[in-house]
Amino acid sequence: MDFAPTAVIKKTSTARPAHSAESRHWREFKSPVFIKEYAPVTAIHFAPSKPHRFAVTAATRVQIYAPRTQKLTKTISRFKDVARSACIRADGKLVVAGDDSGLVQIFDINSRAILRTLDSHKQPTHVTKFSTLEPTQVLSCSDDTTAKLWDVPSQSAITTFTSHSDYIRSGQVSTTNPNLVLTGSYDGTVRLFDSRTGHCEMTMGDGDTPVEQVLMFPSGSVVVSSAGPILRVWDLVAGGRCTRALSNHQKTVTSLAFNANASRLLTGGLDQLVKVYDVSNYKVVHTMRYPAPILCLAVSPDETHIAAGMSDGTLSVRRRQPKPSEAAGDPAFSAAALKSGTYESFLGASFSGLGQGKVKQKTKAKAVGDINEFRVESRRAKRLKDYDRFLKNFKYSAALDAVLRKQVPPATTFSLIQELIHRDGLRIALAGRDDVLLEPVLRLLVKYVADPRFGEMACDVAGIVIEMYTPVLGQSPLIDSLFLRLRKKVLAELRFQKEVVKTKGALDMLIASASLAST
Repeated sequence: MDFAPTAVIKKTSTARPAHSAESRHWREFKSPVFIKEYAPVTAIHFAPSKPHRFAVTAATRVQIYAPRTQKLTKTISRFKDVARSACIRADGKLVVAGDDSGLVQIFDINSRAILRTLDSHKQPTHVTKFSTLEPTQVLSCSDDTTAKLWDVPSQSAITTFTSHSDYIRSGQVSTTNPNLVLTGSYDGTVRLFDSRTGHCEMTMGDGDTPVEQVLMFPSGSVVVSSAGPILRVWDLVAGGRCTRALSNHQKTVTSLAFNANASRLLTGGLDQLVKVYDVSNYKVVHTMRYPAPILCLAVSPDETHIAAGMSDGTLSVRRRQPKPSEAAGDPAFSAAALKSGTYESFLGASFSGLGQGKVKQKTKAKAVGDINEFRVESRRAKRLKDYDRFLKNFKYSAALDAVLRKQVPPATTFSLIQELIHRDGLRIALAGRDDVLLEPVLRLLVKYVADPRFGEMACDVAGIVIEMYTPVLGQSPLIDSLFLRLRKKVLAELRFQKEVVKTKGALDMLIASASLAST
């Protein structure tokens, strides 16, 4: 019979659990680039079209960055006051932004020229967004409690919504119906307007806590809003009924964003955390920590970048390297690569000679034997570890010494001790040791006698060591000191266990009295 190597017992680890596939995906967004702006970063928006440039709003300027290099490409600074909520149109050619004077301006992203000026709001305009389905329309929301839907060519307001009674700090046009406008206000309500009538069709919220952000799902049937640290989910089909209320942040949630396919919701807050929710059950699947309170958050449409703006003026951009399957499935990427002449990598090596007058040599086919032939399989013997080789030769003391080295994990050490116990060889392995060979045994016991993973076995070994080496105590100062340390460690653990038992008894009494009071 072949020798069976020592089976390493997998103890319950006190370390952090292994990361799930979901967590590993979000951890791929790494190596954050920190860019220092002159003032708090209040808005970030990625262009829906390639190359997905993103606009960053801070102080009196809007800056356009290239996602691949994360370099500044354009700066728009033609504002009379603090700029707000820059948004890039779907075709990537125009930028709209408001400012604290109430002005709304539309710029050409390349020349930075002002194409249109919409001057109607009397107080700061915190929201300016292009309509997704009607690219010639712009939504603006202001602190003057009104929201307006503008026709860009004529520079006139199509509809003005006046139902709110406080600042309107968030809003968007529905991605399924260009006539529906969603807004959130500091009056504590979320409202759904119809631009054809100008009336509020639906009101959601209790009116107690200011609404910081609203976000509509691409389906247009569900809305998410944040008020303080609480996240609420509203079902528009059910008449605006609140279906969920979540509170996983310690401070106000200031930003909401979807991933590429809206299967995950990202929330950023003043507690310096970004949390990722699975929208199927609204459970937090990942958390990211930032160095300062977060004011705005955005995810690129191709889900390769996460950008966050903070209150201390820091812009953080995390990047994920797209997988080869994602790049290959991108038609725009493939077309661009074909134009640049790198078609060999897409067609494969067998086509690399096309158009060059070359003929690819055929490779030799491997010989295939008769289907009924027998083949003798050769197996290489598995190489044994040092301690297993000693164990195989019944050298128990040498096997124990092999696992007492510093680089050997404790699970392996105690697994071998367990094997020695099964073989009735532990006393043989411990016997006849001088102070040099006994020292690593005692150090192991001192280190793990109070460890919940190995404490029980360490106590058994300690009992045997004390029984065997008590007669020689006093002959080595080092061994004597290790025995004293072991004694102190055991006494400290006993005191701790007594306190735990007392605490458990007190908690049992409290729980019992509470259950009696409730009945």
